[in-house]
Amino acid sequence: MAKIFPGRMTHHHEGELVVFHIGMRINKVWRSDLWIPVLNAMTPMLTELSKDPDSGMLGFDLLIGRNGPYVVQYWSSIEKLYDYASNRDAAHRPAWSAFNARARKAPGAVGIWHETFHVQRAESMYVGMPRFGLAGATEHLPVTSRGDRARARYAEGRTGTTGAPGAGAGATPPRP
Repeated sequence: MAKIFPGRMTHHHEGELVVFHIGMRINKVWRSDLWIPVLNAMTPMLTELSKDPDSGMLGFDLLIGRNGPYVVQYWSSIEKLYDYASNRDAAHRPAWSAFNARARKAPGAVGIWHETFHVQRAESMYVGMPRFGLAGATEHLPVTSRGDRARARYAEGRTGTTGAPGAGAGATPPRP
């Protein structure tokens, strides 16, 4: 069982940050010959990326949404994400080719989607949670009195080359 942190926790990250969501939707449940391979293709990719510290993937979370399963991935750069997606020697390219071949058999039986976010600033809060999300992929820290409010954490929670938390004008002090 994951360790639960009962206090208020947040994340810290310096450098580029990319959040990538990718998921699938089962539109025709009876076509398991088409959607089970899509579901099963994600594990080898996540395993491959997790074993390679130079891949650029900082961490991930597997989730279930209203349209089906999806993965939230955290990356150290947009270039590393794109490099992985186009790498012919990595697990992604064969999985993508296989999906396209299967999708031609029954268009719309299974849907896939992704969204990419280049993050300039981020704020997070975790209470009574295991290390998770952005704090699971980056540095996991207790909230200090200086970052007691979301507004203050956001003002200080710079992500990217603009500076470390607390740097720069406009930081809002915590409320008493």
